[in-house]
Amino acid sequence: MDARILIVDDEEIALGNLQHVMEREGYRVAAVGSGARALALLEEQTFDLVLTDLRMEKVDGMDVLRKSRERQPQAEVIVITGHATAESAVQAMKEGAFYYIAKPFRLGEVRKVVTEALEKVRLKRENAELRQEVEGYRGSDRIITQDPAMQRLLDVAQQIAPTDCNVLITGESGTGKELFARYVHRHSGRRDGPYTAVNCGAFNEQLLANELFGHEKGAFTGAMALKRGLVEASSGGTLFLDEVTEMAPSMQVKMLRVLQEREVLRLGGTRPVKCDIRVVAATNRDVAQSVKSGMFREDLYFRLNVVNLNIPPLRERKGDVPLLARHFLIKFSAQMKKTVVRISDEALAALTDYAFPGNVRELVNLVERGTALAQGDSIELAHLPDHLQDRAVLSVRKVDGQLPTLEEQGKEYIRRVLEEVGGNQTAAAKILGINRASLWRKLKAEQAEKVGPDA
Repeated sequence: MDARILIVDDEEIALGNLQHVMEREGYRVAAVGSGARALALLEEQTFDLVLTDLRMEKVDGMDVLRKSRERQPQAEVIVITGHATAESAVQAMKEGAFYYIAKPFRLGEVRKVVTEALEKVRLKRENAELRQEVEGYRGSDRIITQDPAMQRLLDVAQQIAPTDCNVLITGESGTGKELFARYVHRHSGRRDGPYTAVNCGAFNEQLLANELFGHEKGAFTGAMALKRGLVEASSGGTLFLDEVTEMAPSMQVKMLRVLQEREVLRLGGTRPVKCDIRVVAATNRDVAQSVKSGMFREDLYFRLNVVNLNIPPLRERKGDVPLLARHFLIKFSAQMKKTVVRISDEALAALTDYAFPGNVRELVNLVERGTALAQGDSIELAHLPDHLQDRAVLSVRKVDGQLPTLEEQGKEYIRRVLEEVGGNQTAAAKILGINRASLWRKLKAEQAEKVGPDA
């Protein structure tokens, strides 16, 4: 680290000795013989570390410490004194000193403490730089991406947000559908209104009806008071219906009426209540197929799907993996009060090469685990799960001294890809560059070979 150090001491010999030692270590040094001169330099120049004597006339080391913490909080301060007392040591640490050294000191001790202090400065600086880097990628909306397809989606979302039209967000589990729903809400004219989210797959039909539409007092046994449902509570804002295709058919009919009439009828009620809502819905299912099979009403589909935002899986935007990983690293490092600021090249290569069947949600889990296990300032390959540590480019392995045929090696690769995506044939087919029907035929043929012609 090309560090810049300010040394403050009114004893000329001590000042010269420290300056000589620090310059021999390769640091750039500014040495001054008074606290007043030190305060002036702290206004004019930037330092990584301040070494200051405690007792000096007019402006003492405590004044230098306070000024340094105020003007240059990223810098660390080491207090050195020939009049060491427990009281002054405690006071210095309370004011934010990195370390307190009593004279006479050993040069080896000073070198060690300086190295540790500068390492802390380096870690803080890298953390700040990472935060700045992440904020540069749509950071204010917390959708972190540099992928062109995702950027286009964000542009579409920003364009349609003020229009108040309903939006259907599709994509695999863990891709960030609710993040996009919040993005649409924050960029709409409803941003100051409520944003309410409900998972339609988390309730049975009766409970979901009660959650969405509310009930009148006495509507059923135990209904001791009137309850406003989430639709009514979202008036003036946005209602996010997650996993909307899990809604029972009778609930779909009721929700269609809400969208058409902009009013809701509480359970047990006789008079509808007007509600001004914008609906953003999401699902990880193939909605067109759900409509075709009769599981989802076509008229409701058309009401919701005014604009469709289809979020690509993480394996299709590999360039976002390092960026997202760094973003989550900053978050978890701060939460855990650790100084983990980087991911090693080996660990990052393993993450980037991984297919992520669980998408961004899985990446969050892996980075949180790595941050928790890291003992230094870096997440290493050893801090990732075994299945990622074992990942490598498939090698051509001999069996009984014989090289495998191209067909045999291809079968091994298909098995490995299926294993990586948790058996998801659609995802595996995309990685392999073939359609799902072709993959199914290959698997069927391999199964038939194992069973044998006489089975």
